[in-house]
Amino acid sequence: MKVSIVLPTLNEEEGIGITIDSIKKEEFKKRGWDLEILVVDGNSTDRTVEIAKKKGAKVIIEPRKGYGRAYKTGLKEADGDIIVTGDADGTYPFDKVHEYIDLMLKENLDFITTNRFAGLSKKAMSFKHKVGNLILSLTLRLLYGINIKDSQSGMWIIRKEALEKIKPLEEFHDGMPFSEEIKIEMFKNKEIKAKEIPSCLYERKGEAKLQSWKDGWENFKYLIKYKFRG
Repeated sequence: MKVSIVLPTLNEEEGIGITIDSIKKEEFKKRGWDLEILVVDGNSTDRTVEIAKKKGAKVIIEPRKGYGRAYKTGLKEADGDIIVTGDADGTYPFDKVHEYIDLMLKENLDFITTNRFAGLSKKAMSFKHKVGNLILSLTLRLLYGINIKDSQSGMWIIRKEALEKIKPLEEFHDGMPFSEEIKIEMFKNKEIKAKEIPSCLYERKGEAKLQSWKDGWENFKYLIKYKFRG
């Protein structure tokens, strides 16, 4: 079995090395899993690409902007039977991904998303980010009937074959709404076994790119628009 870890980056020189180093490669070897680390970079102007390559990652340059755009490219290019996603800023628990994959295999799941609120480190998430996330998660539960607590989490574990059961990746949003959109598509599809699991979030390394109010408002509008799309 092959596992691909997909990391979108834009000027993440402070976090990319820490993120890749946190992956417990010996646990992958112990289980007989091949590992691919795929960095989708949005034309960084710092040392992100250089560091990623030194750490053994394959780098794809994606000049088209957007969080969703990076994932649309990365998920398409990933070779793994199972794909793991997350930010390259040191916040997501890549030291635990082998355990999450174990759970996927044990429970025969197709898609896992993670609940960061189950283990938030101090300073890992600002107060306004917490409030916005809680509002968005509540909106998603009310509109779509999907019982998840963290609609904006960016760490997912996906069987590649599950991507063939949802709409084409190119039809997904290019921006931040991609995160909630892929959860809706996975959880609402009756052919896909999806689950949210408790996880954690560490303090960020480097400068944050998220614009809390702007991105939050865009996500909120998209949840409503997507629900009542014609």
